[in-house]
Amino acid sequence: MKKSAFLLLILMLSLGCENGNKLTFAPSQVEGSDCSDCPKIEINLIQALDETALANAINTALEEEVIAILSFDEAETIDNLNKAISSFHRSYQELKEKFPDETVGWEAKIDAEVVYEDNDMLTIILNAYTFTGGAHGYSSTRLLNFDKIKGKEIENWELFDDEEGFRNFAEAKFRIQEDIPQDDNINATGFMFEGDTFRLAENLGYTEEGIQMIYNQYEIASYADGPKTMVLPFAEVNKYLKRPTKP
Repeated sequence: MKKSAFLLLILMLSLGCENGNKLTFAPSQVEGSDCSDCPKIEINLIQALDETALANAINTALEEEVIAILSFDEAETIDNLNKAISSFHRSYQELKEKFPDETVGWEAKIDAEVVYEDNDMLTIILNAYTFTGGAHGYSSTRLLNFDKIKGKEIENWELFDDEEGFRNFAEAKFRIQEDIPQDDNINATGFMFEGDTFRLAENLGYTEEGIQMIYNQYEIASYADGPKTMVLPFAEVNKYLKRPTKP
């Protein structure tokens, strides 16, 4: 018995080392009602299985993001995924009753995956597409950053030791990427930064290649221009980060 317990302990330690202190995730799939007159809903999330504050923060953050995407009734209190799906379905049915000859089927597709993890940081990307009528649907991306040591989701400003330095560096790189002369107004080539001033993307986070910034459609450009993305290698931006990582 003692020998078996010892071998089991060695195996668990070995697996822990191979896992690199990474969290354990399982796929979590949810679909809407399968009927000809129902909106099409497909949600492919991940669920953190560890019994820790961090796992709870991850699962809660993902659920809250999906709720925000699917909820249309501001007067209704929606605090879980099933209620959000019901709200999306109900909003579609209400619109169809008002405009039976004009309403086209609604759709929502949401996917999540881990794009970065080390001993200190974890970043999850959430891609969403919704169609609720009109000329086209809307695609968006969210990057969620988590501090593994503190066991919580963190805001963008918490990523930096020198946010202003990072912003200035990012602007210079953005101008190069988008062919905007360094001495011209940031909106000189057609962008729509508020106040003619460059700002960091609301969605930014760690990836294997470096810090990624994602401006979703309409944020700084027209729908036709699509989203704008930029990746800044760690070797170039580590000096600005509160949690530098190996390039």
